[in-house]
Amino acid sequence: MKEIYVKEIKKSFGDLQVLEDISMDFAKGSITCILGPSGCGKSTLLNIISGIIKDYEGQIEGFNDKPLSFIFQEDRLIPWLTVYDNMKFVLKERFKGAELSKVIKKYISMVGMEDYLNFYPETLSGGMKQRVSIARAFAYGGKIMIMDEPFKALDLKNKLQLIKDFKKLCIDNEVTVIFVTHDIDEAIELGDYIYVLSEKPAYIKRKIENTRDKSIRELLLKDIIE
Repeated sequence: MKEIYVKEIKKSFGDLQVLEDISMDFAKGSITCILGPSGCGKSTLLNIISGIIKDYEGQIEGFNDKPLSFIFQEDRLIPWLTVYDNMKFVLKERFKGAELSKVIKKYISMVGMEDYLNFYPETLSGGMKQRVSIARAFAYGGKIMIMDEPFKALDLKNKLQLIKDFKKLCIDNEVTVIFVTHDIDEAIELGDYIYVLSEKPAYIKRKIENTRDKSIRELLLKDIIE
């Protein structure tokens, strides 16, 4: 069994069963994509892994003793704080003084936002705000990063650039990523491994080691349609 995994996870809300016997393992330093239709329980699974949901059946291993970062669909920036102060608000418990400022500037620069440190969120585009969210998550230093459709609201140009930047950050920081999406192209572009979930109650239809060739897309399309 892998060091980081979930095993036989089941979750219901009242009479509605959402997850049915989900088992996955996550290779260190890799990006694992969880692909499935909207509403199938992907976000519920992430909330279980991250500890937000504590009432479930099954086992999770390898998460409790590691720093964990979470990037949501929404940027979740505080509107009355500048980009710099939004970063500082999250990082001030981990870094102090000159080191805090150095870390903020390092990661903001890595996502190309160094000229916007004193800007407020309302002056930024959706893609720019999500860049700040990604920089904040990497700066926090979690060795496990959970992402819940963070590119969902972006136009194609912004999405492609952010995916490129994100992949470089993952390589440079050696993080283990669990990435939820319902977009096949995102899963193929990002994922080293892809799990395909069914409609709810969700079970695993397939696990794929991603070779990024044409046959992978055809296979995923078939899984989603059937």
